[in-house]
Amino acid sequence: MTVSEINSAGVGSGVEAAAAEALRPHAEHAFAHELKALAAADDRPRPARWQLSPWAVATYLLGGTLPDGTVITPKYVGPRRIVEVAVTTLATDRALLLLGVPGTAKTWVSEHLAAAVSGDSTLLVQGTAGTPEEAIRYGWNYAQLLAHGPSRDALVPSPVMRAMAEGMTARVEELTRIPADVQDTLITILSEKTLPIPELGQETQAVRGFNLIATANDRDRGVNELSSALRRRFNTVVLPLPATAEEEVDIVSRRVDQLGRSLDLPAAPEGMDEIRRVVTVFRELRDGVTGDGRTKLKSPSGTLSTAEAISVVTGGLALAAHFGDGVLRSGDVAAGILGAVVRDPAADRVIWQEYLETVVRERDGWKDFYRACRQVSA
Repeated sequence: MTVSEINSAGVGSGVEAAAAEALRPHAEHAFAHELKALAAADDRPRPARWQLSPWAVATYLLGGTLPDGTVITPKYVGPRRIVEVAVTTLATDRALLLLGVPGTAKTWVSEHLAAAVSGDSTLLVQGTAGTPEEAIRYGWNYAQLLAHGPSRDALVPSPVMRAMAEGMTARVEELTRIPADVQDTLITILSEKTLPIPELGQETQAVRGFNLIATANDRDRGVNELSSALRRRFNTVVLPLPATAEEEVDIVSRRVDQLGRSLDLPAAPEGMDEIRRVVTVFRELRDGVTGDGRTKLKSPSGTLSTAEAISVVTGGLALAAHFGDGVLRSGDVAAGILGAVVRDPAADRVIWQEYLETVVRERDGWKDFYRACRQVSA
């Protein structure tokens, strides 16, 4: 169901009621009020079958205040030009590839782009080493196939095929995890905007409004490089890690607040010191140097991404809520940090102990954090 359909059904609709109960509602449900306000205020030209204009889509992702006073919360904190290029790509005949190291919000941005453009972020193919060609093209209802032979009734469309037929935005997560021969199934779809169905002597042609967003990273094992023919069909936008510590703290605190509300956890404002510490530790170990540039550090094997920082703080809030006084403290995040940093029990543990003794122990105001980390590291 699209956002426009949800809005027309009314606030009390069964869809919205179900979304309210969902542990993690889809973006078009969680932010339906913002999308509705943007659509009402949006008087700019919209590409065919888009729910919003490119300007409104960018505003939805980056945040802002509408003329009627509605506050649009930022979904992505980063360079504005990155979002503008991504949105503009979707308004052309080029597909969009969001590239970046793990934890740079590729999936998050992909979901919100699809929600704002098409009102539906659920036309999704999850890439794995076992993703078959049918997941991108189409499959068959074998009961129908055996009973009546190949027919449109027996055909099971993939999310990509549905997006082509309905003029929607499809999503392919972790494209480089999909085997190379399955990846190349997308070449004809993206270049010819056609999906042949040779069993029926037919084809599905993409209607205006169709496009595809893929995400990929080249840091994990099991990556299958894109062929040059497929890569040419994409406009690649690289999502960087947050540029500054304050920017990363803002991202972590916003996401933790959203996750905390869905899990009935206490608000994080009183724990901002711990959020800053988690972000500082992650950034310094990730960059291989302390924030003041004075001490060189060894980097552990993990990525220590913003997404992992969010997970550590959310886990700490859960500990504080269920086994503490509800206030996020150093002891609540210490175990999560250890788990994020020490992926290789031998090499990473040495790096972590060295960081604790040479940096954390000497830092003013970090004694409680040092003691908590020492305790869980023992």
